[in-house]
Amino acid sequence: MDHTRFIGLDVHKERISIAVAESGRSGAVEYLGEIDNDLGAIRKLCERLGRQGKPLAFCYEAGPCGYGVHRQLTSLGHRCEVVAPSLIPMKPGDRVKTDRRDATLLARLHRAGELTPVWVPDADHEAMRDLVRLRSVVRQVVTRAHQHLQGFLLRHGRKHGRGTAWRDRGRDAHC
Repeated sequence: MDHTRFIGLDVHKERISIAVAESGRSGAVEYLGEIDNDLGAIRKLCERLGRQGKPLAFCYEAGPCGYGVHRQLTSLGHRCEVVAPSLIPMKPGDRVKTDRRDATLLARLHRAGELTPVWVPDADHEAMRDLVRLRSVVRQVVTRAHQHLQGFLLRHGRKHGRGTAWRDRGRDAHC
């Protein structure tokens, strides 16, 4: 019989909260505490939890920290699922969120099979997505800056003649 240990991780920039649910319906769910969010601490956690020889199944919420934890855990030979926070079942009125509760809930729901994993991109794909998103944000910032500058110049009596204001000729005309 497969006696998997289900580990819920609440991942943040500096720290990771950990809870473990033993397999089986009546298996205990235990909060283990926090570790630093770095490669060495995660490796030690896997060694400590894997001493009993049971397979480990990790899960955590997708977030701004990316998929580095997923890549490390899978490279160590463990199962790891990343779930979208919007797909985690919540009780109505349960609004109190703590790292301990989140990790425990993830471990419990993972053991019950009630979490829907998301697709995890490889490192190259993730880097390209980040670049595309960043370019979009920079474009919006530049457009907003152009609008602010044109408004400022207009309020101070500097009007642009014809054509596009942000071509090389237009830039010199404002100064």
